[in-house]
Amino acid sequence: MTSQPQVLPGHAPDAGSRPQLSFAVPRRGKPPRHLADLTLPERAEVLAELGEPGYRAKQLSTHYFAHLSREAADMTDIPVTSRAQMTDLLLPDLLREHRRLTSDDGATIKTLWTLFDDVKVESVLMAYPGRATLCVSSQAGCGMACPFCATGQQGLTRNLSTGEVIEQVRRSAVMCRDGELAGGQRRLTNVVFMGMGEPLANYKTVIGAVRRMVGPPPEGLGMSARHITVSTVGLVPAIRKLTAEAIPVTLALSLHAPDDELRSELVPINTRWSVAEALDAARAYFDATGRRVSIEYALIKDMNDHAWRADLLATELLERGSGWVHVNPIPLNPTPGSIWTASEKDVEAEFVARLRAAGIPTTVRDTRGSDIAGACGQLAAQE
Repeated sequence: MTSQPQVLPGHAPDAGSRPQLSFAVPRRGKPPRHLADLTLPERAEVLAELGEPGYRAKQLSTHYFAHLSREAADMTDIPVTSRAQMTDLLLPDLLREHRRLTSDDGATIKTLWTLFDDVKVESVLMAYPGRATLCVSSQAGCGMACPFCATGQQGLTRNLSTGEVIEQVRRSAVMCRDGELAGGQRRLTNVVFMGMGEPLANYKTVIGAVRRMVGPPPEGLGMSARHITVSTVGLVPAIRKLTAEAIPVTLALSLHAPDDELRSELVPINTRWSVAEALDAARAYFDATGRRVSIEYALIKDMNDHAWRADLLATELLERGSGWVHVNPIPLNPTPGSIWTASEKDVEAEFVARLRAAGIPTTVRDTRGSDIAGACGQLAAQE
């Protein structure tokens, strides 16, 4: 998976210190209001300011969500005199393509976007048999300070708006429709919030984006909630809040270690909410939604890939029952010059075998884009 965490040179965890977490969002300009930030009735209210009838909101929304267009010239069912005003008001240009890299014989496209304030974020579009998956960013940078993560080492620049997230999705859906991925035309079927940022630290935006994705046109894109994954490093109160939403997205918990001592070094938020608390919240999510939880585990050579840690992980998961979880070990895709690297293949195989022997469904994550700075944050860091 292209969004897996990365190790940056000189950023190994220091056992004698704790990276500083940042929940405060830096003060920056607010993104322009966008149709995707609003519900359909709210869009109608805005257009009423122009003297437009309520049904214009449905027409404009249909062009955006069903036809994937924000071009006034395409909106031939709307009077010419109204098109420019409506699009200027509700369909501002939120992101521009700054750089695009392709990999895997055209099956992976990584795009670096420039936002309205010149901030850079990334998304990765991947073709698989029968589906296309977009890894989307929810923040510029990240405040979680995980020492092996390229984005985490950048710090938090700002939260993205719902419109900025949905524009990544729409632009990628257009790439799929227009056959820009290997294999020709297809539909964008899956979205994973595993790009830049901690999704649940930007909760309002992420839930707004999920609602736009699953809402049927003209309210939204009409995607299946079951094809949307929201990841988190373990913000327990936000996991509980997501549980209460009762939207059957997949929850992915980025665990990376089954013991508090190591996890507090790799994932500093663990000093606030422990392994046990995070797993309890994840189990409660499964109980409420029936959606099996994914445990993300980046395998880092000689750091967290020991066989005994696989056994401990299995024990922790089985203590909370069976059938509620699936583990995704992720071979680390190291940054050039990094002091950390992926586990040896035999070590990886032993880790996986131990989990499977304990009855834990386990699938090694497919890695993509290692030749194009595939992990989210690397390309932005270069810029």
